[in-house]
Amino acid sequence: MAHAKNHDYHILPPSIWPFLGALMAFIMLFGAVLWMHGSGPWMGLIGFVGVLYVMFGWWSDVVAESQVGDHTPVVSIGLRYGFIMFIMSEVMFFAAWFWSFFKHAMYPMGPLSPAVDGVWPPAGIETFDPWHLPLINTLILLCSGAAATWAHHALVHENNRKDLVNGLILAIVLGVFFTILQAYEYSHAAFGFAGNIYGANFFMATGFHGFHVVIGTIFLTVCLIRALKGHFTPEKHIGFEAAAWYWHFVDVVWLFLFAAIYVWGQ
Repeated sequence: MAHAKNHDYHILPPSIWPFLGALMAFIMLFGAVLWMHGSGPWMGLIGFVGVLYVMFGWWSDVVAESQVGDHTPVVSIGLRYGFIMFIMSEVMFFAAWFWSFFKHAMYPMGPLSPAVDGVWPPAGIETFDPWHLPLINTLILLCSGAAATWAHHALVHENNRKDLVNGLILAIVLGVFFTILQAYEYSHAAFGFAGNIYGANFFMATGFHGFHVVIGTIFLTVCLIRALKGHFTPEKHIGFEAAAWYWHFVDVVWLFLFAAIYVWGQ
């Protein structure tokens, strides 16, 4: 009884993951710097694979902790607050790209924004028509978010595991479809990343969003695997809840990107 748990907190056992994660992140970033100086990408790739391994192992431990009951109500609140803070950091990340885009759109003259007579987009830039492929992609991503909401409602309010699985599958398929269409759009861009501030802002903002879509799709896929294993219940489903929050964040960011860059940015 000396080791009996008489509190609501989860005392973590010693873990190698924080140290290994920091080490692999350093190797990845140091390797990226060497790559930029012409030394080859191998060190960066080794670090990247190491980071993926740490992510898999660390989150596997977190899932195992939840399955044995270590995620008490107090711990669950901490996990939710932590993920909310992560989402807020992502909001700030995208705010930087929106700030850059709006700044150069409203004040297009300057050493980093070569425009003729203060024109935005810069002369020679042929922008995408927002009412064709970008609009289709917007509808696809919104439908994917609706499918994730359907899955969440099926689990929490009905404990309907069949609809939970079907909703997740639909959300994942639409997310993959969005990524494919985004890549197709990039392949037909009439401007490049380098040489003009419009292209740099466009590809950084939409490209990082696409990267987040890929991450969110993987997140939902992990939730699908866990749902098929019977991990989630109406009372305990923090992992799926976090995935749904992340996916809706991706939806909202895309709506702002569509309105600001594709429509207003013309």
